[in-house]
Amino acid sequence: MTRLLALIVFAFGCAPSFAAEPKVETGEVTFTQRDEANGVPELYRMENRTFAFEFKLKYSLPNAEVDVFTLTFPSAVKTASAANNRVYAEYYQPRKPGKHPALIVLDILDGAQVVARAEALWLAQHDIPALVVYMAYYGPRREPGSKERLLSTDIEKSVANIRQTVLDCRLALAWLETRPEVDPKKLGVLGTSLGSFVGGVFAGVEPKIHSVNLLLGGGDLVESFSEHPVAVVLTPILKLAGVTTPKLKKLIGPIDPITYAGQLKDKRLLLIAASRDDVVPPIAMKRLWEATGKPEMIWVEATHVGSALYLFQMMRAVIKNVNE
Repeated sequence: MTRLLALIVFAFGCAPSFAAEPKVETGEVTFTQRDEANGVPELYRMENRTFAFEFKLKYSLPNAEVDVFTLTFPSAVKTASAANNRVYAEYYQPRKPGKHPALIVLDILDGAQVVARAEALWLAQHDIPALVVYMAYYGPRREPGSKERLLSTDIEKSVANIRQTVLDCRLALAWLETRPEVDPKKLGVLGTSLGSFVGGVFAGVEPKIHSVNLLLGGGDLVESFSEHPVAVVLTPILKLAGVTTPKLKKLIGPIDPITYAGQLKDKRLLLIAASRDDVVPPIAMKRLWEATGKPEMIWVEATHVGSALYLFQMMRAVIKNVNE
């Protein structure tokens, strides 16, 4: 899947033009929200703050009429890892003048950003600015040689890492809405696979999100994955450790998109799933669809990886959802 998407990026973006000595732009953004009054869950609330950022041109894609920039700023959460305490993102900016809808884009589990970059380029070519945000402990946010990962068997640590990613996305959104080419009333998120789960939580807790585009994910994670091959192996071990299904649901709840189904109902929600998904059980997306009031839903006849063959169809649907 990643190789196919890499070819697509090359074919559509063509040869990039690199800046010899890109100028680094610095500035500050103020995050100002009334989280408690707006009903933001306590776990995901943040105090108002002003944060500094660095922004510079990475390369231009003249044939695609897109410029790609790097963005960095301090994480909303301070951890023991210095690398993880700084957020890294790539901004795909269309050259067409005017104000446009804009999306935060979240990648799949492998975190190579190939899928997210392909999606972001596609969006920018259709006049939708896209900001690819590295999740906690991905890419430059992981110390060389470190075994730290966003997800692990340590459930509490995984919840903390996803919380950090969601808070960082909230700051990234605050930066995005200051851009002159962005319509601040049409901010959204696009998440694929793991990015879909994180994106669903982010959209559910962030009041400023307008459009939500979740690909190859779902909700009600404990029940949906209960018959998954990995779960079949782990369930007896968890029971021996005293982790029952109700307890596991309570632990996972804060990072399960279905927890925020009520909030997602008020967004422009698009769900896309693979009918023969062999990684994320299709029932997970069906349950999220039902819980969110049965919004627009697209099924592609494919496995999880095989869904890459439907990339054009899926992205056309995303663009339509974002622009409406």
